[in-house]
Amino acid sequence: MDQEKVARLTRELLMEIGENPDREGLLKTPERVADSWAFLTSGYRSDLKTVINGAVFESEANNMILCRNIEVHSLCEHHMLPFFGSCTIGYIARHKVIGLSKLARIVDHFSRRLQIQERLTSQIARAVKDSVDAEGVGVIIEARHMCMTMRGVGKQHSSMTTSSVLGSFHADPSTRIEFLTLAGR
Repeated sequence: MDQEKVARLTRELLMEIGENPDREGLLKTPERVADSWAFLTSGYRSDLKTVINGAVFESEANNMILCRNIEVHSLCEHHMLPFFGSCTIGYIARHKVIGLSKLARIVDHFSRRLQIQERLTSQIARAVKDSVDAEGVGVIIEARHMCMTMRGVGKQHSSMTTSSVLGSFHADPSTRIEFLTLAGR
């Protein structure tokens, strides 16, 4: 990402909306916005294999493993406004487990780009399943979308919940129920 170009475009945007980019409060805003966009879209420039960094370990575990309340922040691809909430990931290991922090890093890898929540949920589930060759995976994201709350219909207390279930979580109702129960659903 060319941060200097993003800063120039931000300066132009400020002028276009009727602001003075040379006033004290906005002097450094174009550079700060460019830094923010570099961070918020870093998922485009990261590699999943590097994110996981070999943190997949042999294990005798073949039970359900669940991590709840992983913070998720992303940008809606339709309005480029934030959506944020929490993600729950569960999987049944076959013979491998993934380092716990890597689940959060997988969430960040896919959320730090322009997204829709539905796709984000599926991408996380597929990445976890593929990383450990899991028997099954379930992912739930509950998020608040600023495009719903601060513009448009202005529904302040709305949230959206999406889920993606793969493998045994999809095929076996009792496995899906166990996941939903452990996830607090």
